[in-house]
Amino acid sequence: MSAHARGDAVERPLVSVVVPVFNEEEGLVELQRRIDEALGGIDGGCEVVYVDDGSVDASAAMLEALAQARHDVVLVRLSRNYGMEIAMSAGMDHARGDYVALLHADLQDPPELIAEMLVRARSGADVVYARRIGRDESLPKRMLATAFYRVMERIARTPYQGQAGDFRLMSRRVVDALRTMPERRRFLRGMVAWVGYEQVPIEYRRAGRHAGRGASYPALIRLALEAITSFSDVPLRLASWLGVALSLCSVLLAATVLVLTATGAIVASVEVWILIAVLFLGGAQLVSVGIIGRYLARVHDQALGRPLYLVDRVVRRRERDRAAVT
Repeated sequence: MSAHARGDAVERPLVSVVVPVFNEEEGLVELQRRIDEALGGIDGGCEVVYVDDGSVDASAAMLEALAQARHDVVLVRLSRNYGMEIAMSAGMDHARGDYVALLHADLQDPPELIAEMLVRARSGADVVYARRIGRDESLPKRMLATAFYRVMERIARTPYQGQAGDFRLMSRRVVDALRTMPERRRFLRGMVAWVGYEQVPIEYRRAGRHAGRGASYPALIRLALEAITSFSDVPLRLASWLGVALSLCSVLLAATVLVLTATGAIVASVEVWILIAVLFLGGAQLVSVGIIGRYLARVHDQALGRPLYLVDRVVRRRERDRAAVT
């Protein structure tokens, strides 16, 4: 083993906490305080990998100062905003721990739960995922989230984990497996479920945001569409059945118009027949093409072969730097 490899092995912490950050300046101090209280005295050590996803507030400056002052904090600043799924992937690429926890910066998921996750992971589980038994959020968001999880449970090709978000702890082999996956449009919680191995839940009640604004409804809808097209081909089958259904409706309507015309109830011109055909067959085609187009867009994006993300800079205070100060 080389000296560099030995140094990396010595510096490797037991747990890395990956936190994607986008305009979270109001809650970062409280977040770090709670992480310190929950994991500061853990045997084997802990590091926090913050990924700044193109923040336009003071988040990046605050995190850079923190990373320069502490050996257990790392800042990965991306070149622009890539989205939370990419930011979490970048954090996993830079995390060195034997276990990696994914944690959002809004404090809706309690950092204190990571210690309990670690106990279960060290008992043999490769993934300990947090499953929500309640949510302190608005009624529309709760209803949309519940509907999404139920749909995914029914149509996903791999077993879905119910009311489970990104908050989870993973072993090193699961993290390494995720890093080999080439998907560009990523839905990490689904990818983790796909990996398999032993995955166990831990239940908790999700709190409201500590500060700042959460993801917008359009962003949540886009994430839901990415999840569905990543892990299910049901929409393609639905498009086929919709085409069949609309074609049958067109035949039935045409038969109805024919009977009414024969009985003298109405007088149907050629334009009426053309309109019936255009409305039903054209509608079926448009719906089918739209669904197929979403899948083709994924193929096109993958075929471009661009990097998943670009890093502006990484701020990490080495162990030897701390020794020189002390």
